[in-house]
Amino acid sequence: MKGKRMLLWTLFIVVFLGGCADFRTVGKQELPAEQTTLLAEHAALYREVAKASPFIHSMDGYADVWIKTPKRRNRVFCNILINRGSEARMIVSAGLLGWPVADMFFNRDSLYVHDMLNNRLFLGSNNDLNLEKIIGVNSGYRLLTESLLGLVNLEEPLSAVKSVKKGSGMLLFTVSTSTGSKEVVIDPSNRTLGALFLKDLQGRTTSEVHFRNFETITLDGQTTLVPKEIEMALYKSNADGSSREQQLVIAYDGRVFNQASRSFRFSLPKKAKVVNLNDAAALPWM
Repeated sequence: MKGKRMLLWTLFIVVFLGGCADFRTVGKQELPAEQTTLLAEHAALYREVAKASPFIHSMDGYADVWIKTPKRRNRVFCNILINRGSEARMIVSAGLLGWPVADMFFNRDSLYVHDMLNNRLFLGSNNDLNLEKIIGVNSGYRLLTESLLGLVNLEEPLSAVKSVKKGSGMLLFTVSTSTGSKEVVIDPSNRTLGALFLKDLQGRTTSEVHFRNFETITLDGQTTLVPKEIEMALYKSNADGSSREQQLVIAYDGRVFNQASRSFRFSLPKKAKVVNLNDAAALPWM
């Protein structure tokens, strides 16, 4: 049995490495730099984008996913299911053969991860550290799921907007938060969120998310634009004062909204070895 597992793992590595040639990373974009006045149309635009199309409440999609950390460069294929505001599920396949390697279920409090290669069930709290163990980034559950959906809700009211800049056909709203600030980049031509930068109290960027390649979605007579490509970069400070970067790039091949075709319910695998995720190191695909 041990030899069989080793053979399967070796084959997995071979086919996985074969799919790494076309590796994608987070792209940069020119940000607006010219200071301007907060006009009435700017205020209306901010309020509209902040709502993030609330009539969309679920998604079932298939995506290529690239993960880059200081120690890893992984490319996987995922079936991503999101029940907006409450739970999410990612069924991960890897390699040219598309073998399933993990089934991950998230809710606001807990994580359940079935390591299919070794039939192990990891159970643990839904926190930044455990998210980093299983998907390589410590973005926090809310930012992760909203970014995967492509619709980030902005809770800060218009009164929190401190300045507006324009340039390159975009508007940049600087918004005060309890932990620092947000820089919200909006495309006024199609009324979409183009990018989001989170900064700490010292003004350092801790996270950035870019949204690209929008497609038109119509549901029950309501139409909106949703990005097919999402790029996340997260920056973490080391003890010596340096920083390290984690990246997550998602490109959807297909998806449906408000009609998930696969259950969110996570069925506990039979005869799986149960492992406390809080005590585990990074999982095999990381």
